[in-house]
Amino acid sequence: MSEHPDCALVRRGYVAFSEGDMETLSSLMTADAVYHVPGNSPISGHHKGREAILGLFRRLGEETDGTMQVQVEAVLADGRGHVMSFHTTRADRGDRGIEIRDGLFFTITGGKITDIDECTEDIDETDAFWS
Repeated sequence: MSEHPDCALVRRGYVAFSEGDMETLSSLMTADAVYHVPGNSPISGHHKGREAILGLFRRLGEETDGTMQVQVEAVLADGRGHVMSFHTTRADRGDRGIEIRDGLFFTITGGKITDIDECTEDIDETDAFWS
């Protein structure tokens, strides 16, 4: 069974994120893509535009001193431009650590990511970690 192209696109994004490969990440999304982070922490909100999203990713690496790891558990497509992914995030920040299940809901148009909605199993825990 072959993987749906939208799932393959998202998996390439996970690999690039894990390797800190901003050039590849940049190539996978449109210039006006939006990344929505839930909660009420300093990283929460709507990160509008490719450069803002890449800035968020850089900040995640900086704030965690490069300790952030993401382990992909599943990537699912609907064949109509939507992909859901599920992963476990592990990171340390100062004297605080986190291990939490997260999910991303992607909208893909013309082979590029246009929108990413992040979900987490515990918004309060995530807020506490990033605050």
